[in-house]
Amino acid sequence: MSAEVSSVVLGAGLMGRLLANTLAQLGHKVVVHEAQGPDAQGAAARVAAAMLAPLAESAITELPVVRMGQHGLKRWPELIAGLPAPVFFQQNGTLVLWHRQDAAEARRFTDILAQTQQQLPSLPAAQMLDASSLPVCEPALASRFNQALYLPDEAQLDNRQLLAALLASLEQQAVQMCWHSPRAPEDFQPGQKGQPDWVFDCRGLGARSEWPQLRGVRGEVIRLHAPEVTLQRPTRLIHPRYPIYIAPKQDHVFVIGATEIETEDLSPASVRSTLELLSAAYTVHSGFAEARILEVSTQARPTLADNLPAIRHLGERCLQINGLYRHGFLISPAMLDVVVEWVQHQTTTLATQFNLKLDHV
Repeated sequence: MSAEVSSVVLGAGLMGRLLANTLAQLGHKVVVHEAQGPDAQGAAARVAAAMLAPLAESAITELPVVRMGQHGLKRWPELIAGLPAPVFFQQNGTLVLWHRQDAAEARRFTDILAQTQQQLPSLPAAQMLDASSLPVCEPALASRFNQALYLPDEAQLDNRQLLAALLASLEQQAVQMCWHSPRAPEDFQPGQKGQPDWVFDCRGLGARSEWPQLRGVRGEVIRLHAPEVTLQRPTRLIHPRYPIYIAPKQDHVFVIGATEIETEDLSPASVRSTLELLSAAYTVHSGFAEARILEVSTQARPTLADNLPAIRHLGERCLQINGLYRHGFLISPAMLDVVVEWVQHQTTTLATQFNLKLDHV
C-alpha cells in the first residue's frame, strides 16, 4: 500500500483505534478525529468485560456473530503482539454455573450450545463438569457447586490496557490525533484534491445523524478488587432474568456485569441492579463479601434493529462501521479485516463468510 494514501478515521473507540492502527501499519497517512479526549471516556469499549466467548454468546446471538467471534479468537493474539505496551490476554475457557433452582434454564442453555456446536463443528464442544471434576477445573469453587459447563478455548483481554496500548501505537506511528474534534462524513470529500483518499466513520452512537436506525442499549458494570477470590477464568452464572458474568483481570480485579436496558440513559446505576450484581457475585464466591468496589460504570452500546453489526458505503470511499452491540471485543477483529480487505481489493470474501452485508446508502 502506497505511503501516499491518506485516511481519516472518525471516532477513537475500539473500532476506530484498531482501524487507524492497522491503516497506519499499512502505510496510510492517518488522521483521527474524536469528539472527546484520549481516555476513551465516551466509548462503550471502556465499560466492558472484553470477553471473547463465541460459544457462550451463541445463546443470545446469531451464527454470523459466532463465526466472527471464532475469527477474533485467532486474530487477537496477533493484533496484541504488535503493540508497544502489554495487554492482558487469557485463553483459559469459560465456566458456566447455575444454582439448583435454575436447572431448567441451564438445560435450555446447554441445548442451545449443543445446537450451535453441531452447526459449527469447528467450535470445541461444551464439557459437563460434575462435583468431582469441577474443583479440578476451578479449585476456588470446590464444594460450592455440583455442576457446571466448561467451554474450552474461550478467552478475554483487558479492555483498558488495550485501548491505552492502541493509543501508544498510534502515537508511535505519528498518527495525527485530533481530540475534542467532532467531525462527520459530510465534512470531507474523499478522493477530491486536498481531501483524504478514504473516510471511515467509527463513531458508534455519534453516527445517528447519518444512521438513524442506531439505538443505545445500556449496560452497567462493577469493578471490584477481591484479594480473597481466585477464579481462573471468566465465569457466567445462569440467572432467571439475565446472565451474569464475572471476568477476573490481573491483580484480583474483577469485572461484573449483566444488565441490558433498552435506554440511552447514562445516569448512575440503580440500587436494584447494583444489589443484584453484587449478590449474584457473592453466591458464586463468598470472598466477594470483603471485596472493595473500585467503580460502578454505565454506558450505552451502539446497536442496530437486528442487533447485528453492519458496514455501509456512504460513498465510493467512505465507509461506516457500526452496530457492534455487546460483542465489540468479540467481533471487532473480523470487522477490521473485512474493511481492510475492501480497502486493499475493493472486494471481500470475508464479508461473505460472515454473512456481513456491505450496504450502499
